[in-house]
Amino acid sequence: MDFIPGIDGPSEGVPRVLACFSNNLLRREPLKLVDGGQSQRTFVYIKDAIEAVLLMIENPDRANGHIFNVGNPNNEVTVRQLAEMMTQVYTKVSGEPMLQSPSIDVSSKEFYGEGYDDSDKRIPDMTIINKQLGWNPKTSLWDLLESTLTYQHRTYAEAIKKSMAKPTAS
Repeated sequence: MDFIPGIDGPSEGVPRVLACFSNNLLRREPLKLVDGGQSQRTFVYIKDAIEAVLLMIENPDRANGHIFNVGNPNNEVTVRQLAEMMTQVYTKVSGEPMLQSPSIDVSSKEFYGEGYDDSDKRIPDMTIINKQLGWNPKTSLWDLLESTLTYQHRTYAEAIKKSMAKPTAS
């Protein structure tokens, strides 16, 4: 997941997209869509990933010597779609109204700085892990987001409110 800036990680820096969007939702700030949010990503639920790792440990005869991708290609979305889904789910789990402008577009140069480069699509090939261990992820992106955002709201909402209420030194 990464970190929530200023709460359980450094105040500076940019966490990965889920943590970045979670941070914005908790702070009631628009989600920043880098270059329009057209990059595609997949997301795997931690419990599914742990199950895959345990299968590797428990089956060394079928796992040793192989490189496995652990992911969920069924949870492929654009970053823009992820932002829309997270906004809907967070509104549901927090009980807070949706922001009037829930997202804004920013350039990669503005967000990351000069020289940023990233792949447009990251989709794991599950062929080897499925063949060797019979593993497939189970959790849908909607369920993953509901569980994650419920946890984050319960864990961080009060700390975020307190940090935002602190007066800044002049």
